[in-house]
Amino acid sequence: MRHKMQIEMANTYTQLLIQFVFAVKNRETIIKENIRLHLEKYISGIVQNKQHKLLAIYCMPDHCHVLVGLHPAQSISDLAKDIKANSSKWLNEQTYFRSKFNWQEGYGAFSYSKSQLNTVVNYILQQQEHHKKKTFKEEYVEFLQKFNVEYDQQYLFDWIV
Repeated sequence: MRHKMQIEMANTYTQLLIQFVFAVKNRETIIKENIRLHLEKYISGIVQNKQHKLLAIYCMPDHCHVLVGLHPAQSISDLAKDIKANSSKWLNEQTYFRSKFNWQEGYGAFSYSKSQLNTVVNYILQQQEHHKKKTFKEEYVEFLQKFNVEYDQQYLFDWIV
């Protein structure tokens, strides 16, 4: 994937594939199927409006995976903040929930090479099947270990026991 920057950065090309993973506050399982597609479309719009390319998205009832081709004009942390803040604001405006919707603090962001693209897209789109065998906590800790990310258990998402 190639992004050509504005004239002041002519001849700048990048291929930055980032998977974001973030959870619903308190790990509530509240993103129901009738909401999921609307939320995915809204998040897609956020990503595209920021000049990134949405490659795959799937929102489970308690967490979300988003794979983007990142435009280098925006940082990973700013994009995560934009996605989470704007989607939660939008969800609350839609009155889908009795109480206020929030994403948990923090997120995971994992980078991939172009050769891994199809595998990651398929992984994200098969979330329902995947989570019949593995909990979100198991999945997330596996990501951290696979990518050699040092973490402190107390700073991971809140897990429902």
